[in-house]
Amino acid sequence: MKIILASASPRRKELLEQIGIEFLCIPSQKEEKIIEKEPDKLVEDLSRQKAFDILERELKEDCLIIGADTVVALDGQILGKPKGEEDAKRMLSLLQGKSHKVYTGVTLIIYKNGETKIKTFSEEAKVFMYPMTEKEILEYIESEEPMDKAGGYAIQGKGAVFIKKVEGEYNTVVGLPIGRIYQELKKEGILLSMRSKKNEE
Repeated sequence: MKIILASASPRRKELLEQIGIEFLCIPSQKEEKIIEKEPDKLVEDLSRQKAFDILERELKEDCLIIGADTVVALDGQILGKPKGEEDAKRMLSLLQGKSHKVYTGVTLIIYKNGETKIKTFSEEAKVFMYPMTEKEILEYIESEEPMDKAGGYAIQGKGAVFIKKVEGEYNTVVGLPIGRIYQELKKEGILLSMRSKKNEE
């Protein structure tokens, strides 16, 4: 069965590689529609939009599609990717010295023999940040790392030095709760069938 990760994120690609399966990265090209207001529902909905966009383009053969989306939330305010340097500075200024929540939503679509099975869920982690000086914020923004990250920081990059602790799964903050995905695929017998096929070759 063809496995597709509906994302161009190198971070998600690295995490999915940990399962040890072969897959393709085909990013969704659909413009995101923001409908939900609660962060967990929002990421679930956005992950569904991405996965279904790929399903519509890949219906020729059986496949498993994995869609994912991540947002940062501080006191109910959702922080996506910064729109520019000023926006990144605003986000980092809000987050420094406080705790916030990171939500990653995942949609798994199994298309097999003309039938579609869908599983959507979200995972939440709480992140505590050390205080950042204005100089540190500006230097971090100059590194350009914050510009395509939800909340304006990357826990697995240079931004790691500002992370005090994480409550919940670290990989949820990176952008793909791989432990939960592995368990869901195992329930569906997908990993078992992939491994037996490799053993037969």
